[in-house]
Amino acid sequence: MVFISPVIIPALFLGGLFYDFFNSELPPGIDQPLKLRLYHSVMITTMMSVRVCSDLTLLRFVLDGIPPCKDSKLLIKDLKVDEVPLRIYQPKWPPTGKRRGILYFHGGAGTFGSISKKSERQYFDCLNATLYFMRNLEEYHVDPALIIISGDSCGANFATVICQILVNKRDLPKVRAQVLLYPGLQGLDLHLPSYQQNARVPMLYRKLAIYFCFRYLNREPSFLEDVLQNCHVPESMKRKYKKWISADNIPDEFKIRGYIPQKSTSYKHEVHEAVKELLAITFSPLLAEDSIICQLPESYIVTCEFDVLRDDGLLYKKRLEDNGIQVTWHHSESGFHGTLAFFGREAEHYLIKNL
Repeated sequence: MVFISPVIIPALFLGGLFYDFFNSELPPGIDQPLKLRLYHSVMITTMMSVRVCSDLTLLRFVLDGIPPCKDSKLLIKDLKVDEVPLRIYQPKWPPTGKRRGILYFHGGAGTFGSISKKSERQYFDCLNATLYFMRNLEEYHVDPALIIISGDSCGANFATVICQILVNKRDLPKVRAQVLLYPGLQGLDLHLPSYQQNARVPMLYRKLAIYFCFRYLNREPSFLEDVLQNCHVPESMKRKYKKWISADNIPDEFKIRGYIPQKSTSYKHEVHEAVKELLAITFSPLLAEDSIICQLPESYIVTCEFDVLRDDGLLYKKRLEDNGIQVTWHHSESGFHGTLAFFGREAEHYLIKNL
């Protein structure tokens, strides 16, 4: 059981407010600045509480699963498949024909917001959930030609990895489309323009993004500063993947807000060994070979201007288009990371309309 004295909570909240005020940047043009600052302060307060508890117990306690959406038109069912918790939303009215099937993997840095209590490898859970769904389409009256795999933030990472894995699953229906909302897709170059420009923009600081990567991988963040400087990447790997992951592939209009090319940093073998999973395809699907990328489904990608992960989405868009994949791209010029949570049903209706 988690217990924190009621006296500590106001102090933590005030500390979160002061931390946010003095450490964050709200660039001109960013959407809903006051609401963003409030929510970010709450998140910082929770992170400070996490430090009090020494781990992520409180963070998971405060954000203990995403409550089911209350909608009189929906039938909501929770079930487990091979210990993987799933939540299924269906219309209450009887189907008149085959439906679309949308798998959605939510964000949360791979550490919180899940109905799963324990998940050290969330993409495995997402893959197992996908396989279950695709093998039971009749039960849910879903057209096998209309399966969409989607997600936001790290959930978009999981969706990307799963779509790449499914390319070689010839016994399963082909995915109709992938929908990726401000995805994080690589851990190789953390000095892309968006990482520099939005390093201190809520909701996801550059340092916080890497911190969550460490926690997702169950690693202590002792090498965080080295990873921020790209010291975990061997020179041979930098050269190999520069054709795909480079500021040179980012359109010039995304560099005018201030971008300084990074000076070469020294590779540190001990850092690489500690976090080499950051460079695995299952964490960095931007590194997948063209032979996989060219087989992927039609894609819908959303990027936000004030998001450290913006350039991951831009780079993946280019890779898909270079391989002949049709991409519909929406860029929010006033958006920030996590913006979907701020717009609620308005954003959901927009996405459903455009799927």
